[in-house]
Amino acid sequence: MARIVVLGAGFAGLWAAIGAARKRDEIGANSDIDIRLVDRNPYHNIRVRNYEADLGEVALPLPQLLDPIGVSHGIGEVEAIDPTRREISLVTSGGEERLDYDRLVLALGSEVMRPDIPGLAEHPFDVDTYAAALRLEDHLVSLGRSVPAPGRSTVVVVGAGFTGIEVAAEMPARLTRAGISGSRRIVLVDPNPAVGATIGAQARPVIETALASLDVEMRLGVRVVSVEAAGMRLSSGEFISAQTVIWCAGLRASPLAASFPDARDRLGRILVDPFMRVADVGGVFAAGDVASSVIDGLHPTVMSCQFARPMGRFAGHNVVADLAGLPMLPLRIDWYVTVLDLGTWGALYTEGWNREVRATGAAAKVTKETINRRRIYPPLTGSRDELFAAAAPTVQTPPPTYRAR
Repeated sequence: MARIVVLGAGFAGLWAAIGAARKRDEIGANSDIDIRLVDRNPYHNIRVRNYEADLGEVALPLPQLLDPIGVSHGIGEVEAIDPTRREISLVTSGGEERLDYDRLVLALGSEVMRPDIPGLAEHPFDVDTYAAALRLEDHLVSLGRSVPAPGRSTVVVVGAGFTGIEVAAEMPARLTRAGISGSRRIVLVDPNPAVGATIGAQARPVIETALASLDVEMRLGVRVVSVEAAGMRLSSGEFISAQTVIWCAGLRASPLAASFPDARDRLGRILVDPFMRVADVGGVFAAGDVASSVIDGLHPTVMSCQFARPMGRFAGHNVVADLAGLPMLPLRIDWYVTVLDLGTWGALYTEGWNREVRATGAAAKVTKETINRRRIYPPLTGSRDELFAAAAPTVQTPPPTYRAR
């Protein structure tokens, strides 16, 4: 029996596994192809919701999603990949294991970058993983139960990109929920001279207006010098007393992307072709944040579930097609949108690579909630047919926009 191994259960990995099972079923090869997914966790994390206060529906058990379609799954930390021997080294609860494959889908995603800054490894929180998000929520709840102390009501968020803005904008409501009110501060820090430096000039005034209405302070054009238990020191010389520092300063592809000799971009992502194949490495496909593919003839994919999900579906379809000697399907996506959550103020919806603003405030918030709570979820009914239908190698239409009421 031939074996397909999918590494990672994020947006790309989950959909690669389901997409592969769908194609295997379509060609009647269920007894000929074994599909196995490996992740360090027994769940699929709706990672883009980790900044929210309610984490009750952001970790979906893998058995619920994979058992109905005959995909085996295991928990393990990937230590190394040997593409020459087609072998994966894992650390599991039983110790070190080796897993061979005939075809591999690398979908190990990305991780938050942590530069060599004194105290950075010990003190800050982040929302990069479900476990990290739970740790932050427990911390905020604990602060709400503690007596007033210096920095108790101050939150510093480092990184004014998508994640940092969403974390900062959500923080007023989260502090209220945790029982922290009164004279509290939320400070957003970034080395760039403008908030949302990569989001676009047209969108920036909307973001600034929203953050100002939420009383989020800005510290732009400055760098973090050190992080301490009592707060953070900036390159301007300012020391911000804070018991909560949240690090959101950029993502980088999984270090295991370096297992392959092919070219990688500045974020460490493997360059893949429209079929999600890794060039010059037999039997390897890659999808999601660990991979970069030009999807409209001009623009490479962005690290987001918007691209990870279709990349996964096509990688899953194509890895089975490749194994069976059948034609593969190229991925092409001819639209791009961004929907940025701005807390109780609302949201921001842009279209196109130049990020033209299409909706703001409450109207855009409806779109954001539609995406976060419905659109990006797999079917949870346990229905094999529904899972296969959702994994078809197609590209969804853009999310809906709504008019302000």
